[in-house]
Amino acid sequence: MPTAAWLAPDAAGKAARPQLHSDVDKGDGSIKYILSGEGASSIFIIDENTGDIHATKRLDREEQAYYTLRAQALDRLTNKPVEPESEFVIKIQDINDNEPKFLDGPYTAGVPEMSPVGTSVVQVTATDADDPTYGNSARVVYSILQGQPYFSVEPKTGVIKTALPNMDREAKDQYLLVIQAKDMVGQNGGLSGTTSVTVTLTDVNDNPPRFPRRSYQYNVPESLPVASVVARIKAADADIGANAEMEYKIVDGDGLGIFKISVDKDTQEGIITIQKDLDFEAKTSYTLRIEAANKDADPRFLSLGPFSDTTTVKIIVEDVDEPPVFSSPLYPMEVSEATQVGNIIGTVAAHDPDSSNSPVRYSIDRNTDLERYFNIDANSGVITTAKSLDRETNAVHNITVLAMESQNPSQVGRGYVAITILDINDNAPEFAMDYETTVCENAQPGQVIQKISAVDKDEPSNGHQFYFSLTTDATNNHNFSLKDNKDNTASILTRRNGFRRQEQSVYYLPIFIVDSGSPSLSSTNTLTIRVCDCDADGIAQTCNAEAYILPAGLSTGALIAILACVLTLLVLILLIVTMRRRKKEPLIFDEERDIRENIVRYDDEGGGEEDTEAFDMAALRNLNVIRDTKTRRDVTPEIQFLSRPTFKSIPDNVIFREFIWERLKEADVDPCAPPYDSLQTYAFEGNGSVAESLSSLDSISSNSDQNYDYLSDWGPRFKRLADMYGTGQESLYS
Repeated sequence: MPTAAWLAPDAAGKAARPQLHSDVDKGDGSIKYILSGEGASSIFIIDENTGDIHATKRLDREEQAYYTLRAQALDRLTNKPVEPESEFVIKIQDINDNEPKFLDGPYTAGVPEMSPVGTSVVQVTATDADDPTYGNSARVVYSILQGQPYFSVEPKTGVIKTALPNMDREAKDQYLLVIQAKDMVGQNGGLSGTTSVTVTLTDVNDNPPRFPRRSYQYNVPESLPVASVVARIKAADADIGANAEMEYKIVDGDGLGIFKISVDKDTQEGIITIQKDLDFEAKTSYTLRIEAANKDADPRFLSLGPFSDTTTVKIIVEDVDEPPVFSSPLYPMEVSEATQVGNIIGTVAAHDPDSSNSPVRYSIDRNTDLERYFNIDANSGVITTAKSLDRETNAVHNITVLAMESQNPSQVGRGYVAITILDINDNAPEFAMDYETTVCENAQPGQVIQKISAVDKDEPSNGHQFYFSLTTDATNNHNFSLKDNKDNTASILTRRNGFRRQEQSVYYLPIFIVDSGSPSLSSTNTLTIRVCDCDADGIAQTCNAEAYILPAGLSTGALIAILACVLTLLVLILLIVTMRRRKKEPLIFDEERDIRENIVRYDDEGGGEEDTEAFDMAALRNLNVIRDTKTRRDVTPEIQFLSRPTFKSIPDNVIFREFIWERLKEADVDPCAPPYDSLQTYAFEGNGSVAESLSSLDSISSNSDQNYDYLSDWGPRFKRLADMYGTGQESLYS
């Protein structure tokens, strides 16, 4: 069975059927055919009796153009091959079943406006999946369905071109084209596909700028500050982007030096600003001729006309009430620090720039002259001194002078005055610093131990020149000498050797310093020189004279430690003594007192005067015993002495008063007394006691002649007694 190939159409399976036939097949049904290979059983099947091959589904050449199969004839009974296996190829024959497609669509493109006819815009490409080698199924031609008469397309290449000249972006800037691609060379029956192409006209500089108006007018106040915006004008340009960028300039007019114009990069407006102050009294209006032009003109379109335009701008200056103006922005003045109070320093002048020319009054801004060193005449502007000046305190005074209109005080002008204080020689020279001078015990005669200099708060024009010398008293001293170095410094030298701290540890050397001022000033400064123990290099080690008094063999650190220990022991001993004295120590020094003045409560009946167990009656019987005043350790009694009031000379009353008085003093200094007013009760029975009776039983009788009104004079402690025994006692007990 030979190898074979068949062509099968891709449209349907009803095309010519390929058939296999073996030479040994006699048609008696003893031979059967089998099929294998790609697509066998799934796409292609074979009739095992006849060998006819059938397609089970629609074939698509664009999916697979070839199928390789193998066929074999077998003995039906033995199932053995009767012939060798045969291989054959089935080729799918193409038909026009695929329309052209624009794989990159839809398209967008741009072309400059005003482009000539035939300017290429963009190329479109359609693809057809059919077999380009078989027939015309894949041969595509292009045509334009929408976009005429502005654009055209090349039928074979798909290149889109402009079809009309002078297309203006400002009239229409975008076009939508529909392009068709048709196979079968565009013949009837061919398949077609379409795509859209959006063409945008890009801008070119084909429009000159134009001002909407031929003239403009603006009003501005004369007080408008420099650099302020006066007006904004704009020339219209139909172009966009860089083609609409403007340049403005003032080409003519009487305000060339007063105004300037610049461009706003964002809005392309011309901004007119002030360069100098406006003055209504000097000029009331300005006229400017302003030109606007494109920044970059296209030479291809210069024939359309000049790419610039001009307009006129008139600026009217409005009058405002202006503050006074000083004749100078800054007044420099000089005055000597020796000038007298009230002397004239200088004069400032200001005037009202308005046509009314209102009078001006002057004053000093005291925020700039807090110490009130200066005054100014309100009418003339003459500045005088109000205090004594000191250049060393403040060398330059910067003050602000205010000038206000008399008719309108709210209009205030400011002038600035710089007053420089001229120096005079009013400060004596002095040491440049506090010198710490030392001299070694082993110093040699003529050795420089200190170099000194001087300072002077004054600032002479020719610089300082100081002269140094020892005072008259110190000139003949045998210890130190002074050498003037003639360069505003002096050297201190030793005159002898053998300085000893035991003899004198500190020397005071008076030095006389004179400046070169006119008149010259001088001062005496004392240089303190300490004698020190120095090492071999002359460096001071110890300068204290007490170092020689230290015991031999003990260092300074050891002595300090010993002193610290001694002080610690003394503090401890002092604390122990203090604690012992305070521990359980009675607050009142009274070793003999054995008086129990406490209150004992009991329910049984007392034994009268014979009962002495609870109270020591000796305190009541011995009233004439002189008691020393006891003082407390912890407090100072509020009442040190109380003057006794004068009482009637009745024996019983005197005894009673003395008894109460003694108890009062004891209560005042009693450390156990409560911190508030309390009632102290003292009583005994019978008239046979030495102190006689203190009972109140007889005192309330109408026949009693005792008078206790004085109790009310003893203060709040005896208010209760005063109420009981005073003049109102009958009503109290009635």
